[in-house]
Amino acid sequence: MPSEINSAFSARRDFPFVGRQRELSLLLSALRQAPAVVMLEGEAGVGKSRLVREAEAVLASDGDRVLTSLCHPLRDPFPFGPVLDALRGVDPWLAAGDPISRAAGVLAPLLPDLADRLPPPPAGTAPTDRLQMVQGVRALLSAVAPVILVVEDLHWVDDATRELLLLLARDLPEGLGMVLTYRAEDLPHRTPVLGSAFHRAPGTSGAEIALRPLAESHVQELATAALGVEAAVPLVRLLFDRSAGLPLVVEEDLWTIMDQAEAGQLLGRSAEGDWKRLDVPRGVREAITGRLAGLSDDAREVVAAAAVLEVPAREPLLAEVAELSADRVTAALVEALRAAVLREDGPAAYGFRHSIARQAVYGHLSAPHRTALHRRAAHVLGGLPVPPLVQIAHHTRAVGDLDQWLEQAQAAADQAIAVGDEGTAYSLLHDVLRQHMLSVRHRSSAALALARIAVNRVDHVSTVAALRRILADPRLATATRGEIRLGLGLLMSNQANDVAWFRECERAIPELGSRPDLAARAMTALALREDREHIEEAQNWLDRAEKTLRHSTDPAAWAALRASRLSILAQQGDPAVWELLDELPRGGPPPVVRETARVLFNVSEYALLLGHDDRARRLATEALLMAEQVSMPMLVCFCKQTLVVADWRGGAWAASERRSAALRAEFPDMSILDIGEALMPATIAAARGERPRAIELYERVLRPSGAKPDHIYVAYAAAGVGRIRLAQDDPSAAWSVALPSLEALRRNHGWVWAVGLVPMAVEAAVALGSAETAAALVEEVENGIADRDSPAAVAEVHTARGHLLKDRDPLLAFERFDRARVLWRDMGRPYEMGLATENAARMLIDSSPQDAAERLQQAVGILEQLGADSDASRCHRLLRTIGLERPPAHGRHGYGEQLSPRELQVARLLAGGSTNREIAQSLFLSPRTVEHHVARVLKKLQVTRGSVQDALRDVDDL
Repeated sequence: MPSEINSAFSARRDFPFVGRQRELSLLLSALRQAPAVVMLEGEAGVGKSRLVREAEAVLASDGDRVLTSLCHPLRDPFPFGPVLDALRGVDPWLAAGDPISRAAGVLAPLLPDLADRLPPPPAGTAPTDRLQMVQGVRALLSAVAPVILVVEDLHWVDDATRELLLLLARDLPEGLGMVLTYRAEDLPHRTPVLGSAFHRAPGTSGAEIALRPLAESHVQELATAALGVEAAVPLVRLLFDRSAGLPLVVEEDLWTIMDQAEAGQLLGRSAEGDWKRLDVPRGVREAITGRLAGLSDDAREVVAAAAVLEVPAREPLLAEVAELSADRVTAALVEALRAAVLREDGPAAYGFRHSIARQAVYGHLSAPHRTALHRRAAHVLGGLPVPPLVQIAHHTRAVGDLDQWLEQAQAAADQAIAVGDEGTAYSLLHDVLRQHMLSVRHRSSAALALARIAVNRVDHVSTVAALRRILADPRLATATRGEIRLGLGLLMSNQANDVAWFRECERAIPELGSRPDLAARAMTALALREDREHIEEAQNWLDRAEKTLRHSTDPAAWAALRASRLSILAQQGDPAVWELLDELPRGGPPPVVRETARVLFNVSEYALLLGHDDRARRLATEALLMAEQVSMPMLVCFCKQTLVVADWRGGAWAASERRSAALRAEFPDMSILDIGEALMPATIAAARGERPRAIELYERVLRPSGAKPDHIYVAYAAAGVGRIRLAQDDPSAAWSVALPSLEALRRNHGWVWAVGLVPMAVEAAVALGSAETAAALVEEVENGIADRDSPAAVAEVHTARGHLLKDRDPLLAFERFDRARVLWRDMGRPYEMGLATENAARMLIDSSPQDAAERLQQAVGILEQLGADSDASRCHRLLRTIGLERPPAHGRHGYGEQLSPRELQVARLLAGGSTNREIAQSLFLSPRTVEHHVARVLKKLQVTRGSVQDALRDVDDL
């Protein structure tokens, strides 16, 4: 080998660590302040794994414990596999008799090598129980802490492992550091690697490290280390241009140069000329091709087998696929490892340093060679004690055997469903159904499996289309058609909020004559249809379902019936529901747990309507944990939305808006979120005085362009629009918008649902001179909630009574408004409490103006803290009217060139498109005063009226 080539480097077969000292320091600093979560992101070949290895070396030299594992692109349905692979490394740190929490016992069946040192598994616990797994993993990591868990390539992670890591990261045990690496470009829809739900808990350190390509100076360092004096500037520039700064490509090109130099092809002084003469390939594929040429036939065959197998494989498997004896495959592996074509990837398993390298080898194989290897791989894998069905399906498809691939893909999907990995099953089944010329048997089988799990998924659009195509096939068996139709109906109801869902469920019932359990499931779903004509219809469906199930022993079917009955009780505000909820099974088979999670969520939603906000939060949180445990992404989304709404009700307006946006990013296909994205900001906009925007958002619910939302949301929106019309002195418009929703609530015995409609309608009727109509409505509502458990409805009735009495007997009206205030306070709803405080204060102006002023000041404090500018301004105006507004404690503040609080309010309304007249109405100011404020806003921001919105983004206190 020529002396110019760096012989020390060649012997070491490794490159120096360059250009990443800042990232290494950041990573180590975060991990030394455990608990910590570090996200390491970067494109393929940018050096994530190298950075992690450097950190591990430093930590190991300090005596720190490190567990590592990685995710693979072709995986079998084995939930939590990457985490379990890492946990096997705790073996040296566990001693017999060391105290370990009993929760770790759930891992004993999954870690047989450690079973003798782990507690016994809890009786009746499935190894795929998500909640138990999280607790078990936390317990084992706590037992060996301080420890660092590294999981690489999370862009290939399975759903179960992602959920496990998310739950673990949100509640890290003391002494645990986590490092998660991934490629953002390979995440689905560029979603966050752990989902939008992940936020570091208080007391958890960490870092977000994004690796970028190397600078040219760093490429110079690599080239000098490898080539010594031959690393001339022109050659470095070629390396840099060809690699775009990706270390992997730079290193592969340098290996090619050195390999050819070792073969006697000396490098001359003209770097660019020598580069062209050597014809060094541009990327990894060509670099790998050159290195393969130096391998023996046996070594090339082992490398080819590894490329076809795709995931790291053990020596016996490589031997069988490559058709080599044990001695020959060992020698071939040693050769491939020395050439750095393969690397040891886990104990006695061998794969490629990077997926790009594997792809390069795979592309180098001739088509007949690839086919033969895939065929052998499928045969060998099929003979294993536990055949990896996903891999086998992959290989049969690569061979071109469509029939065999369909059989294997269906079997792999069934296996995935059985172990709770519905994400893998979902992808496989969609892949099957995309194939043309499927037989009726294959089409029916795949569609049935998809229909059974689709209701728990969130990406409904493609599934609805696929199931509709299947139902159009006249060759389907009747019972098969019924089950697929039922799955379609439930999917449309739960996710798309499509008003046609109930027609599909109704049509499915006669088709399911031979499947009473499924027919009853359709009936229980129809019982919960909220736009039914009469409540008796729900009871009829439930009675019919119970009769259909009279001979059934299916626990899931009975659980579904029980869940629907409890949901109806909650829907009607029946106080018996709370005790019955406590009797629900929290464990058991996944279908039963799913039904329990479903009813807990349903009741949590109704609890919010009834005014049991704390109870709603507890139920939604419990349902969320159960939904994560049994893989119900759709229900996870719904539970999170309910928790966002509960926080909004509790006054956390800004946080709720942020969380709502994050939820949309996490579940982009959930059209039901559109309603929450309209109602919450609409109410906030109205409270701030942004009436045009509020009306626009409410109209999205009242007159949607897509699926029609149910009448509860319509009633919310109608109440919001009505309140704005009342503020605009248009009670006739308010009454008109209220009428349809009042009739819907009357028809469904929905007076227990506090949506703000009844007080608004009563106020409108009184303003129109129809006090008798208003009184009759209040009487009807009061009778409708007499034996119900709905504190929010009671508060609304008190408010409505107050509006009836305010002109005839202000003191009695005060008592009603004040009772509502106390109820809203006890529920933890500050906005409603602030409005009730204002209403009560108005009733005292004539009899006790000082008390009125005190209460108005209280209302102002509540409303200003929320950011309800328009409502607070209304109270200020009233205080000025009665001459009892308190001056600022330290006199008027000078704001200079900054916007004053009032100017900021005006600027917000300008940004929302409000006219001066609308601003005056919203903030209860004179038009002349608004003109002065608008002029000052435009002058201070140095913008025109149309540019205020952009300028406000730079205002720090917005």
